[in-house]
Amino acid sequence: MKILKLVTGILSIILFVFVAFQSCAAGLSNALSDNGEVSGSAGLLTAICLLTAGIVSIATRNAERNGGNIACIIIYLIGAFLGFVMAGSYSDLKIWAGYACICGIIHLISAINN
Repeated sequence: MKILKLVTGILSIILFVFVAFQSCAAGLSNALSDNGEVSGSAGLLTAICLLTAGIVSIATRNAERNGGNIACIIIYLIGAFLGFVMAGSYSDLKIWAGYACICGIIHLISAINN
């Protein structure tokens, strides 16, 4: 599980860049069309959750206790919740929220195995 937590952490940090740029574009599109959606802001919050959980996942991959796993579960699932609920016209956000949900489940399995 240590390697899997390292891989999900690295992928989360890399995906942060893509999600953040897409969210900025979606936010700009929402502002220009004045449609009242908040999908760009939700995407940015999801990106921040991916970055934070990725860093925690890498930093605590060798820990014997479950504190890091629990923190990652909470952060990933908050990001997934925000992504699924506030996606709006930014449909790619559902994909990134799904990835966050999968990573949260991976950390849940890791916490149970500890």
